[in-house]
Amino acid sequence: MAITELDKQPDAVSSVLKVFGILQALGEEQEVGITDLSQRVLMSKSTVYRFLQTMKSLGYVSQESDSEKYSLTLKLFELGAKSLPNADLVRIADIQMRELSKLTKETIHLGSFDEDSIIYIHKIDSMYSLRMYSRVGRRNPLHTTAIGKVLLAWMDKNDVREILERIEFIKITSNTVESKDKLISQLAAIHQQGYGEDNEEQEEGIRCIAVPVFDRFGFVIAGLSLSFPTIRFSEDKKDEYVDMLHKSARAISERIGYHDYPF
Repeated sequence: MAITELDKQPDAVSSVLKVFGILQALGEEQEVGITDLSQRVLMSKSTVYRFLQTMKSLGYVSQESDSEKYSLTLKLFELGAKSLPNADLVRIADIQMRELSKLTKETIHLGSFDEDSIIYIHKIDSMYSLRMYSRVGRRNPLHTTAIGKVLLAWMDKNDVREILERIEFIKITSNTVESKDKLISQLAAIHQQGYGEDNEEQEEGIRCIAVPVFDRFGFVIAGLSLSFPTIRFSEDKKDEYVDMLHKSARAISERIGYHDYPF
């Protein structure tokens, strides 16, 4: 609903919409001042300030003492994590992801499907100074990411087509997949080989390899990925990276209750 329609709503509904508008704006920036925030959400500074103080008292927002800028705390993520089908997934995956991080020194992501995109639910940063920009809770398109391709490759074909009908195939880089049919043509190979790739399709200079993580019923619940700048990647090491990812994903899947990991 557009911000301009808020005044037409009953007070209680309008307040809820305003709260979520502020939360969404805060989620798009690490820190933001009240003047900038009020301009983004098209509300007066006094109204934004009043809502922020309430959110702050509840623990959902924090304020830097030096800059007086506001930012989200992890309380919203903690709340959202309780709705995951398997609340232990992140805790179980963390062990394997940290081991992968030690072996590769590169960025490790755990991502799951949500509506028509992927959402990162856990991340271990690269040990190198040159890192990729991503964060827990951020969404990325299915068609531009290795995790997205893996999640699609293990879905029912009819479900895949229905999901892709809702997606706008925006060309982010020169390598981005441009159409539904082209993406679908890749999925069978991804399913057979056991991994998906993002070859500078989401971000120039960044490659990514992802493998599936299965729940106890044999459904792919998440994708586990390894991301790295192209300047640190050698094609000769790809098979080694895939093997590492499969070993970690197998261990995670087994801890969840699936013991027939196919790779």
